[in-house]
Amino acid sequence: MRNFLINTVLALAMGISGLPLITGSTAAQEFEFSIGRDGPQLRTRERCDPYEDDDCYEDRYVEQRVVRRGCTEGQALDKAERIGVRRARIVSAGRRTIEVRGRSRAGERVYLTFGRERGCPVY
Repeated sequence: MRNFLINTVLALAMGISGLPLITGSTAAQEFEFSIGRDGPQLRTRERCDPYEDDDCYEDRYVEQRVVRRGCTEGQALDKAERIGVRRARIVSAGRRTIEVRGRSRAGERVYLTFGRERGCPVY
């Protein structure tokens, strides 16, 4: 028990002492990359001089979305849920189709095939 307490205190001390290093390095970053159900997003911080530019703000971000023209797995799952499929999951995702399985509201098995085109057409 004593060794556990000593190790915990040492781990906390090392973690707290490293916090200023982490926050200093993250504040200097200019890019923020996030992946969600809508796909990857990239946010960049603009560099500008407030003395030269009238519309320059310190915390102004410009969002740049990665444009995907087809149907993603997340979009296919969302559409399956809107159709009424419960517990929808992806069985396989190929280059041209996405196959989703789940249960209907009556409890029957449902098997849907979505195209990779815009709007996720159901085949």
